[in-house]
Amino acid sequence: MLPCMRSTPRSILPSRRSLPLFRTLSAFTAVLLMSIVASADVLKVALNDTIQPITEEYIARAIAEAERRNDQAVLIEINTPGGLLDSTRKIIQSITSSTVPVIVYVAPSGARAGSAGIFVLEAADVAAMAPGTNAGAAHPVLLGPLAPKIDDEMKRKIENDTAALMRSVASRRGRNVEVAESAVLQSKSFTEQEALSQHLIDFVASSDNDLFRQMEGRTFKRFDGKEVSLHLAGQHISSFDMTLKERILNHLMDPNFSFILLAIGALALYAEFNHPGAVIPGTVGVVFILIAAFALNLLPTRFAALALILGAFALFAAEAKFASHGVLTVGGIVLFTLGGLLLVDSPIPEMRVHLLTALAVSVPLGIITAFLMSIAVKARRNKLVSGAQGLIGEIGTAQTALIPAGKIFVHGELWDAVSSSEVSTGQRVVVRRIDGLLLQVEPLTPLRALR
Repeated sequence: MLPCMRSTPRSILPSRRSLPLFRTLSAFTAVLLMSIVASADVLKVALNDTIQPITEEYIARAIAEAERRNDQAVLIEINTPGGLLDSTRKIIQSITSSTVPVIVYVAPSGARAGSAGIFVLEAADVAAMAPGTNAGAAHPVLLGPLAPKIDDEMKRKIENDTAALMRSVASRRGRNVEVAESAVLQSKSFTEQEALSQHLIDFVASSDNDLFRQMEGRTFKRFDGKEVSLHLAGQHISSFDMTLKERILNHLMDPNFSFILLAIGALALYAEFNHPGAVIPGTVGVVFILIAAFALNLLPTRFAALALILGAFALFAAEAKFASHGVLTVGGIVLFTLGGLLLVDSPIPEMRVHLLTALAVSVPLGIITAFLMSIAVKARRNKLVSGAQGLIGEIGTAQTALIPAGKIFVHGELWDAVSSSEVSTGQRVVVRRIDGLLLQVEPLTPLRALR
């Protein structure tokens, strides 16, 4: 006896008439799904600045967006002199933990991945450089008032810690650990061909498309050990820009800009103190100083430098009061310039206040502040010379005899006056007091005239 066979219900299988339509819909669905997968973009980030908290936030946000969109890769086009080591570590963490492959490309020609930039380059899944670029010189720089006091042992600890970070990222990416470490310990810098021949990078490419063409079909080892193959040739590249907030904060991260804001804010507050109730200078001063303080809070700021700047204003004020013939003003300008130069403790010159900026701000500010303060001090010292009070001490002529009252002529006007002693017509008198419209005078004797 044959086993019972269960047949598929006719309602589930397509009929002969509907079979062509079913196949067409199936093919269309498959093509649509394939097009959705293939339409994943390459998200491009342009890092053309120093590495600091805002660029750190920008790159982390870009990687998170690429993961959300399920993009094929993130392309970071980098041109940086370097930056802060703490921000560099966080960028490396974002790159190594990304589920989307990250490509770091030093471009265009003439660009560099200096100092902290080479750490980002070595941390990438794919590292590439354009012709005419360089990378390296990543030795840690010790700055600040305590730098000369740090002993050799502490310097070695800092160098070894930084070198260990380089060894870690280079070894996990399968790159030349020894050569990568020399960029830290020996401050070596490499051209694109030197970096390629010594296996610090994977490709030298003249453009994004050239890079993707060379990468086509190649297998790369990710940070977690998995191997992936990228097919990016001909793929759409979508740019990922900074938000308005990030662009504003990125400008504020320039120490020169923050220093100028701080100086303008201090000058505006000074103007408000000398003209109470003006409102506008006070408002401008508070806003500018708070913005500068916010930016400096994100930067490695030396607060001792702020004390130098406050000391400069104290010397400007002293110049107006003691009239040292410019000595105190020059001292204030020197303190203000030093305060600006030492304001930000950064490992690279691009993240410090430039000497030209410090002088361009401190010299005019010192001269203007000392001048305005001297005017204010003189105005407070001078007696009132307008109105009726300006008559006190003035000399007039008796138009009538003062026995004891009469009239005198002073300041081109005829006044009622009373004298402490008898005054004859035509005799000169000096005004001592004013009671309403009545002047109290005394005869002008030769002794008083000499005084």
